Amino acid sequence: MRKQKVKMRKKPIGFELRSLNNLIRRTFENSGHKKQIDSITGRNGWIIGFLAENSDRDIYQKDLEEQFTITRSTVSKVLILMEKKGLIERHSVPHDSRLKKLVLTERAWEISKLMKEDGAKMEETLTEGFTKEELEFLYTYIQRMKDNLKSSALSLIL
Repeated sequence: MRKQKVKMRKKPIGFELRSLNNLIRRTFENSGHKKQIDSITGRNGWIIGFLAENSDRDIYQKDLEEQFTITRSTVSKVLILMEKKGLIERHSVPHDSRLKKLVLTERAWEISKLMKEDGAKMEETLTEGFTKEELEFLYTYIQRMKDNLKSSALSLIL
C-alpha cells in the first residue's frame, strides 16, 4: 500500500498564536509553584513581573495601560482586585497628589521570585533549538504584527 502525502492546511496565524498562548498558560498552571501562587491570574502575574522588573522607578496605572496595551478601565479593575488580594499598594507621590505609584507588597515579591523561576524555565523551553538569528527574526515578526494591529485599531478610531 502506497502512503499518500497529506497536504497540511496552514491555520491562520491568529489561531496559532492563540493556541500557543493556551499551551503557555496551561504549562504555567501546572508548574511546581502553582499551589504557592494560586490566587494569581495571568494579568496579575504579568503586572507583578513588570513592577518587580521596574522597581527602580515609579510605575503608575498609565504605564501599565501602555505596557500591556489594555484600557484604563481594565487596568483599574485589575489593580483594585490586586489591592484586595494584598499584592500591591498605591502610594502618593510628593510632586502630584493625583498620582499614585504602584508598589509590590512583600507577598507579591515572594510570588515574583517564584514566577521568575517558572518564566526562565518557560523561556528555555520555548526557545530550545532556535538559533540567535531565528529568535531575532521571531521578535521582529511579532513586533511587526503588534504594530499592524495597533495601526489597524487606530484607523478604526479615526
